[in-house]
Amino acid sequence: MDFSQFLALHEEISLVAVLVLLLIYDLFAPEKGRRHIPLVACLLIGAHTVFCACDFAAPACCPTACAATESGRTAFAGMYTATQAALLFKNILNIGVLLICLQACPFLRREDTEIKAGEFYFLLFSTLFGMYLMLSAGHFLLFVVGMETASIPMAALVAFDKYKTQSAEAGAKFILSSAFASGLSFFGLSLIYGGTGSLYFADIQHSLSFTPLLLGGMVLLCSGLFFKISLVPYHLWAADVYEGAPTPVTTYLSVISKGAGVFALCLILTRVFPLFIEAWQTVLYVLILLSITVGNLFALRQKNMKRFLAFSSISQAGYIVLGVFSASPAGLTALMYYIFVYILSNVAAFGVVQLVEQHAGKTDMAAYNGLYKSNPKLSVVMMFALFSLAGIPPFAGFFSKFFIFAATAESGAYALLLIALLNTVISLYYYLLVVKAMFILPPAEPADVPAFKSEAAPKLVLVVCTAGILLAGLVSCLYALIDRTVLLG
Repeated sequence: MDFSQFLALHEEISLVAVLVLLLIYDLFAPEKGRRHIPLVACLLIGAHTVFCACDFAAPACCPTACAATESGRTAFAGMYTATQAALLFKNILNIGVLLICLQACPFLRREDTEIKAGEFYFLLFSTLFGMYLMLSAGHFLLFVVGMETASIPMAALVAFDKYKTQSAEAGAKFILSSAFASGLSFFGLSLIYGGTGSLYFADIQHSLSFTPLLLGGMVLLCSGLFFKISLVPYHLWAADVYEGAPTPVTTYLSVISKGAGVFALCLILTRVFPLFIEAWQTVLYVLILLSITVGNLFALRQKNMKRFLAFSSISQAGYIVLGVFSASPAGLTALMYYIFVYILSNVAAFGVVQLVEQHAGKTDMAAYNGLYKSNPKLSVVMMFALFSLAGIPPFAGFFSKFFIFAATAESGAYALLLIALLNTVISLYYYLLVVKAMFILPPAEPADVPAFKSEAAPKLVLVVCTAGILLAGLVSCLYALIDRTVLLG
């Protein structure tokens, strides 16, 4: 091994460069220049996103590079493997992180947070670096390093408003729950190492045998990822942490952390444990049923918008994991599309919540009564986001659910599919409760949320997310029509 192997880590090197440049600017910028840290961070992560997109598209533009990238770039004797699927998903995460960075600009211009803006972005990008390592790992040592690199800075982000009791409490709950989940994963990994004698994904796959030791190790190992995805019963931290954390951090937890956890789970189960497919499908079957049902039922009872979206995200996690359950190329494709649409929809919903919280200081659902009269544009954006999350056509969320249900049907799990479909009716009901509050219920006198103008950065995020929801739905509709035309001859 030599240092030239580091050159295979294109995306990781680019992100490290972003971290170093941001740190240097934060340390040496004059007082007036520090006010521009959010702008600098957004420009750096934007340039990184463009670089990663070009790196992913390079094989298609350069045929001579295709042979070297079909099986993925590898380094460090196979510990690092950058497959095309992993590279595509990194690009999806980059888009989500860029939107959240822009969304966080008003939060970081507050008097109590402006001085810590550099720390916020440094921690945020550090967690993204850990997720990169998780997605490109070919060895469990690198995977564990990535998982902990993604988790520890996240605890600091959750407790970023450390002088607010709720934020500090949420940080403590997150780090304790995360430590417990990591302990379970490490214990499971020790059982797997004891049963196979290796930590390489390929070696473990070839050494698997149906023994209680390895089956138990697999379940315990995946517990850490179940925690990140917030599947029931690993969800108990989610509502309190989502409510207590700063809203941009809550958004990051609900879309980026969850999405990376689902994709990492899919890679591990399909690449390392294909021999145990019946066992882990049974485990996922139960977790999906519990997550979809419990998340929906508890969302019905919520009066706080952040807790409401927390239980909504638990339910959405169950739908996303259906793509893992199907264990097919169609399921993986549907999973990646679902996460992309989910990022657009949830970032838009949390963007509205953040603006209402910023200008009215309220996150309770009653504050949204009559919001259309004072802020009609925000109400329309929130309605589109909730309709997409509910899966109402022609929004993109309908097609993401359709594709993932189709992949589940191909696997033959018709009972699971039926229950998931019935749960969409429940989710539609509680999403419509918010729409009803905004458009039908009368506002308080005086209105809880007065009319206000948003800053340029969060406004841009809402425009991009809304356009993405509509355009992705339109493209999906055209694809479905073309595909049907081809099938019919």
